[in-house]
This record gives sequence, structure tokens and C-alpha cells, in this order.
Amino acid sequence: MSTGRMEAFSDGVIAILITIMVLELKVPDDATWEALRDLWPVLVSYVLSFIYLGIYWNNHHHMLQVTTRVSGLVLWANLHLLFWLSLVPFTTAWMGENSFAAIPAAVYGITLLGAALAYYALQTSIIRDEGRDSVLATAIGGDLKGKASPLLYSLGIALCCVNRWLGFAIYVLVALIWLVPDRRVERMIAAASSTPAAVEST
Repeated sequence: MSTGRMEAFSDGVIAILITIMVLELKVPDDATWEALRDLWPVLVSYVLSFIYLGIYWNNHHHMLQVTTRVSGLVLWANLHLLFWLSLVPFTTAWMGENSFAAIPAAVYGITLLGAALAYYALQTSIIRDEGRDSVLATAIGGDLKGKASPLLYSLGIALCCVNRWLGFAIYVLVALIWLVPDRRVERMIAAASSTPAAVEST
């Protein structure tokens, strides 16, 4: 099976999740800056979750660009990822509406941890099918960010029990790490596409 159908389905789910999150933003009753200021926990939660969903959408797209086929295991691994991402609107709203209280912030971190592990499982299942010498495997390499993220999320969850702001800071840190453009797969795609041209010119 080609990757097109799975990618289209995943794109649709992520788009719906973003729509659900924005619909959770309630319009202030008053037309004042003070009324908007009271909503800052909800707005900050929304912005962070929007960034996270954007990061997953971006990386998911790049990963499938170098995937040639989709097996049943890959389909289930992808659904596993979408399950955790589908919880993002709920945990985002709970955390924002409770001003980053310890338990909602910890549950938000658990959702991020689950999504990170699910993405790693999806990536691993694709590499297993494609082979260790595949474009994706070569581009990922040691995957330091992918391995460090679950550890940081676990730290953030634990810190929420001590100081919720420290835990939230860890979530922001991981987002910033992944927000920096990851050019590994793009470089591999560019190299693979330039090789035939180089061969023809010789």
C-alpha cells in the first residue's frame, strides 16, 4: 500500500484537532484588555499545543516522503500516534482552564509523552519495513532528539508535582528543540533526487 491514503487521513485528523482546540477558545464577555488578560492561561495552552501539532504534522509529512510502502503494522502504529494526538485538545483545555494546575499539567505531559513514544514506534516500524539502509534510517541516524524527548517529558511530569511552572517550562523547552527545523530528511531527499541528474550528466 502506498503512503498517500495514510498521510491524507492523518492530515485530516490533525486539521480537525486544531479546529477543535480553537473552538474551545471562549470569546470574552467584555471588550477590554482586562477581559483578554484573564484568558492568558487558555491562550498560552492553545499556542503551545498548536505548535506541537504543527511539529508532528511537519515531521510526519517528511517521514512519509521517504517511505515507499505502508504495512499493517505501520497503519496501526500511525493510529496509535493519532490516538495520543487526539487527546491534545482535551488536555490543553483542562490545563488552560485550570491555570496550569499541577494535575492537569502533569496529564498534559503524559499526553505529550505518549505521542512521543507513539511517533518513535511509528518511525521504528517504518524503518523495520524499509530496511536499515533506507533513506529514513540514514537520515534519522542516532536520533538524539527522538530519544531525549521522552526523558524530558518524564522529567516535566515529575516536576509538575513539585512546581508546575518548572514542568511547563520543560514542555516549552522540548517544543523549542523540535521547532528548530530538522533538515536531515530534506537533505536526504535532495541528495537522492540529485543523484540521477548527476549520473546523466557524466
